[in-house]
Amino acid sequence: MSEHAKDSGLTALLEELDREIEGDISLGAILEHFNSRGFGPLLVLPALLVLLPTGAIPGVPTTCALFIGLIAFQLLLGHRTPWLPRRLASFSFEHERLTHGVQRARPWTRRIDRLLKPRLGFMTRGIAYRLIAALAILLAATMVPLELVPFASALPAATLLLLGLGLIGEDGVVILLALAVLLADVVAGLWLVG
Repeated sequence: MSEHAKDSGLTALLEELDREIEGDISLGAILEHFNSRGFGPLLVLPALLVLLPTGAIPGVPTTCALFIGLIAFQLLLGHRTPWLPRRLASFSFEHERLTHGVQRARPWTRRIDRLLKPRLGFMTRGIAYRLIAALAILLAATMVPLELVPFASALPAATLLLLGLGLIGEDGVVILLALAVLLADVVAGLWLVG
Protein backbone atom coordinates (compact mmCIF):
# COMPACT_ATOMS: atom_id res chain seq x y z
CA MET A 1 0.00 0.00 0.00
CA SER A 2 1.25 3.49 -0.76
CA GLU A 3 2.20 5.88 2.02
CA HIS A 4 -0.84 7.92 1.04
CA ALA A 5 -3.13 4.92 1.58
CA LYS A 6 -1.46 3.98 4.87
CA ASP A 7 -1.99 7.46 6.26
CA SER A 8 -5.62 7.55 5.16
CA GLY A 9 -7.16 4.62 7.01
CA LEU A 10 -10.65 5.12 8.33
CA THR A 11 -9.50 5.78 11.90
CA ALA A 12 -6.88 8.28 10.73
CA LEU A 13 -9.42 10.11 8.55
CA LEU A 14 -11.92 10.46 11.38
CA GLU A 15 -9.31 11.51 13.91
CA GLU A 16 -7.88 14.06 11.49
CA LEU A 17 -11.34 15.48 10.82
CA ASP A 18 -12.01 15.71 14.55
CA ARG A 19 -8.61 17.21 15.35
CA GLU A 20 -7.92 19.62 12.50
CA ILE A 21 -11.28 21.19 11.67
CA GLU A 22 -12.17 23.62 14.44
CA GLY A 23 -15.65 24.68 15.41
CA ASP A 24 -18.73 23.24 13.74
CA ILE A 25 -18.06 20.72 10.97
CA SER A 26 -19.25 21.95 7.57
CA LEU A 27 -19.34 20.06 4.28
CA GLY A 28 -17.28 22.87 2.74
CA ALA A 29 -14.55 22.32 5.35
CA ILE A 30 -14.55 18.57 4.64
CA LEU A 31 -14.19 19.21 0.91
CA GLU A 32 -11.45 21.79 1.37
CA HIS A 33 -9.46 19.65 3.80
CA PHE A 34 -9.71 16.26 2.06
CA ASN A 35 -10.04 17.22 -1.63
CA SER A 36 -6.37 16.51 -2.37
CA ARG A 37 -6.78 12.90 -1.16
CA GLY A 38 -9.01 11.82 -4.04
CA PHE A 39 -12.55 10.55 -4.17
CA GLY A 40 -12.27 7.89 -1.42
CA PRO A 41 -12.37 10.20 1.63
CA LEU A 42 -15.06 12.34 -0.01
CA LEU A 43 -17.24 9.21 -0.17
CA VAL A 44 -16.30 7.81 3.24
CA LEU A 45 -16.77 10.89 5.41
CA PRO A 46 -20.32 11.89 4.37
CA ALA A 47 -21.37 8.21 4.35
CA LEU A 48 -20.07 7.92 7.91
CA LEU A 49 -21.94 11.05 8.94
CA VAL A 50 -25.11 9.19 7.94
CA LEU A 51 -24.10 6.00 9.77
CA LEU A 52 -22.90 7.68 12.99
CA PRO A 53 -25.29 9.35 15.48
CA THR A 54 -25.06 12.51 13.35
CA GLY A 55 -27.24 10.68 10.80
CA ALA A 56 -30.21 11.06 13.16
CA ILE A 57 -30.15 14.85 12.68
CA PRO A 58 -32.96 15.76 10.27
CA GLY A 59 -31.57 16.71 6.88
CA VAL A 60 -28.12 15.12 7.35
CA PRO A 61 -28.75 12.08 5.09
CA THR A 62 -30.19 14.23 2.29
CA THR A 63 -27.45 16.84 2.58
CA CYS A 64 -24.72 14.19 2.57
CA ALA A 65 -26.38 12.55 -0.43
CA LEU A 66 -26.33 15.87 -2.30
CA PHE A 67 -22.64 16.30 -1.41
CA ILE A 68 -21.75 12.81 -2.66
CA GLY A 69 -23.85 13.11 -5.81
CA LEU A 70 -22.43 16.49 -6.76
CA ILE A 71 -18.81 15.50 -6.15
CA ALA A 72 -19.26 12.20 -8.02
CA PHE A 73 -20.91 13.97 -10.97
CA GLN A 74 -18.00 16.40 -11.21
CA LEU A 75 -15.58 13.47 -11.11
CA LEU A 76 -17.44 11.89 -14.04
CA LEU A 77 -17.06 15.16 -15.96
CA GLY A 78 -13.32 15.08 -15.32
CA HIS A 79 -13.13 18.03 -12.93
CA ARG A 80 -9.98 17.92 -10.83
CA THR A 81 -11.15 20.47 -8.26
CA PRO A 82 -14.76 19.89 -7.21
CA TRP A 83 -16.87 22.71 -5.80
CA LEU A 84 -20.07 22.97 -3.81
CA PRO A 85 -22.83 25.57 -3.91
CA ARG A 86 -22.46 27.97 -0.97
CA ARG A 87 -25.62 26.75 0.78
CA LEU A 88 -24.55 23.10 0.67
CA ALA A 89 -20.96 23.96 1.66
CA SER A 90 -22.21 25.87 4.70
CA PHE A 91 -24.29 22.96 6.06
CA SER A 92 -22.75 22.09 9.42
CA PHE A 93 -23.28 20.28 12.71
CA GLU A 94 -21.74 20.53 16.16
CA HIS A 95 -18.17 19.34 16.50
CA GLU A 96 -19.10 17.64 19.77
CA ARG A 97 -21.37 15.21 17.94
CA LEU A 98 -18.50 14.18 15.68
CA THR A 99 -16.10 13.75 18.61
CA HIS A 100 -18.62 11.53 20.39
CA GLY A 101 -19.21 9.46 17.23
CA VAL A 102 -15.47 9.05 16.57
CA GLN A 103 -14.87 7.82 20.11
CA ARG A 104 -17.67 5.28 19.87
CA ALA A 105 -16.62 4.08 16.41
CA ARG A 106 -12.84 3.87 17.04
CA PRO A 107 -12.72 0.17 18.10
CA TRP A 108 -14.62 -0.77 14.93
CA THR A 109 -12.69 1.51 12.60
CA ARG A 110 -9.39 0.06 13.82
CA ARG A 111 -10.62 -3.44 12.98
CA ILE A 112 -11.67 -2.26 9.52
CA ASP A 113 -8.27 -0.62 8.95
CA ARG A 114 -6.51 -3.93 9.66
CA LEU A 115 -8.51 -5.63 6.91
CA LEU A 116 -7.66 -3.08 4.18
CA LYS A 117 -4.75 -3.94 1.90
CA PRO A 118 -3.94 -3.49 -1.79
CA ARG A 119 -5.69 -6.23 -3.77
CA LEU A 120 -7.24 -6.35 -7.25
CA GLY A 121 -5.97 -2.85 -7.97
CA PHE A 122 -7.74 -2.69 -11.35
CA MET A 123 -11.00 -2.34 -9.36
CA THR A 124 -9.86 1.03 -7.97
CA ARG A 125 -8.37 2.73 -11.05
CA GLY A 126 -9.16 3.79 -14.60
CA ILE A 127 -12.63 3.03 -15.89
CA ALA A 128 -13.54 1.30 -12.61
CA TYR A 129 -12.97 4.61 -10.81
CA ARG A 130 -15.48 6.32 -13.12
CA LEU A 131 -17.97 3.46 -12.71
CA ILE A 132 -17.71 3.81 -8.93
CA ALA A 133 -18.50 7.52 -9.32
CA ALA A 134 -21.58 6.67 -11.42
CA LEU A 135 -22.71 4.11 -8.83
CA ALA A 136 -22.16 6.68 -6.06
CA ILE A 137 -24.53 9.08 -7.86
CA LEU A 138 -27.23 6.39 -8.01
CA LEU A 139 -26.76 5.43 -4.35
CA ALA A 140 -26.83 9.07 -3.26
CA ALA A 141 -30.07 9.57 -5.18
CA THR A 142 -31.70 6.73 -3.21
CA MET A 143 -30.67 8.25 0.12
CA VAL A 144 -32.89 11.31 -0.34
CA PRO A 145 -36.30 9.53 -0.35
CA LEU A 146 -35.05 6.93 2.14
CA GLU A 147 -34.52 9.63 4.76
CA LEU A 148 -38.31 9.58 5.25
CA VAL A 149 -37.96 6.06 6.70
CA PRO A 150 -35.96 6.01 9.96
CA PHE A 151 -32.43 4.66 9.46
CA ALA A 152 -33.19 3.49 5.88
CA SER A 153 -30.53 5.83 4.45
CA ALA A 154 -27.97 3.71 6.29
CA LEU A 155 -28.28 0.99 3.61
CA PRO A 156 -26.91 2.99 0.66
CA ALA A 157 -24.57 4.83 3.06
CA ALA A 158 -22.99 1.50 4.07
CA THR A 159 -22.37 0.63 0.41
CA LEU A 160 -20.88 4.09 -0.21
CA LEU A 161 -18.65 3.67 2.84
CA LEU A 162 -17.31 0.37 1.49
CA LEU A 163 -16.72 1.87 -1.96
CA GLY A 164 -14.80 4.74 -0.41
CA LEU A 165 -12.75 2.42 1.80
CA GLY A 166 -11.88 0.32 -1.22
CA LEU A 167 -10.59 3.41 -3.00
CA ILE A 168 -8.63 4.63 0.04
CA GLY A 169 -7.03 1.23 0.66
CA GLU A 170 -6.64 0.43 -3.06
CA ASP A 171 -8.55 -2.72 -2.14
CA GLY A 172 -10.61 -4.21 -4.95
CA VAL A 173 -11.90 -6.95 -2.64
CA VAL A 174 -13.67 -4.29 -0.56
CA ILE A 175 -15.13 -2.84 -3.79
CA LEU A 176 -16.49 -6.31 -4.61
CA LEU A 177 -17.88 -6.57 -1.06
CA ALA A 178 -19.65 -3.22 -1.60
CA LEU A 179 -21.20 -4.57 -4.81
CA ALA A 180 -22.33 -7.72 -2.95
CA VAL A 181 -23.94 -5.58 -0.23
CA LEU A 182 -25.66 -3.51 -2.90
CA LEU A 183 -26.98 -6.64 -4.61
CA ALA A 184 -28.27 -7.98 -1.28
CA ASP A 185 -30.01 -4.65 -0.61
CA VAL A 186 -31.67 -4.71 -4.05
CA VAL A 187 -32.83 -8.31 -3.61
CA ALA A 188 -34.18 -7.59 -0.11
CA GLY A 189 -35.95 -4.47 -1.40
CA LEU A 190 -37.56 -6.37 -4.28
CA TRP A 191 -38.62 -9.13 -1.89
CA LEU A 192 -40.24 -6.61 0.49
CA VAL A 193 -42.04 -4.85 -2.36
CA GLY A 194 -43.15 -8.08 -4.00
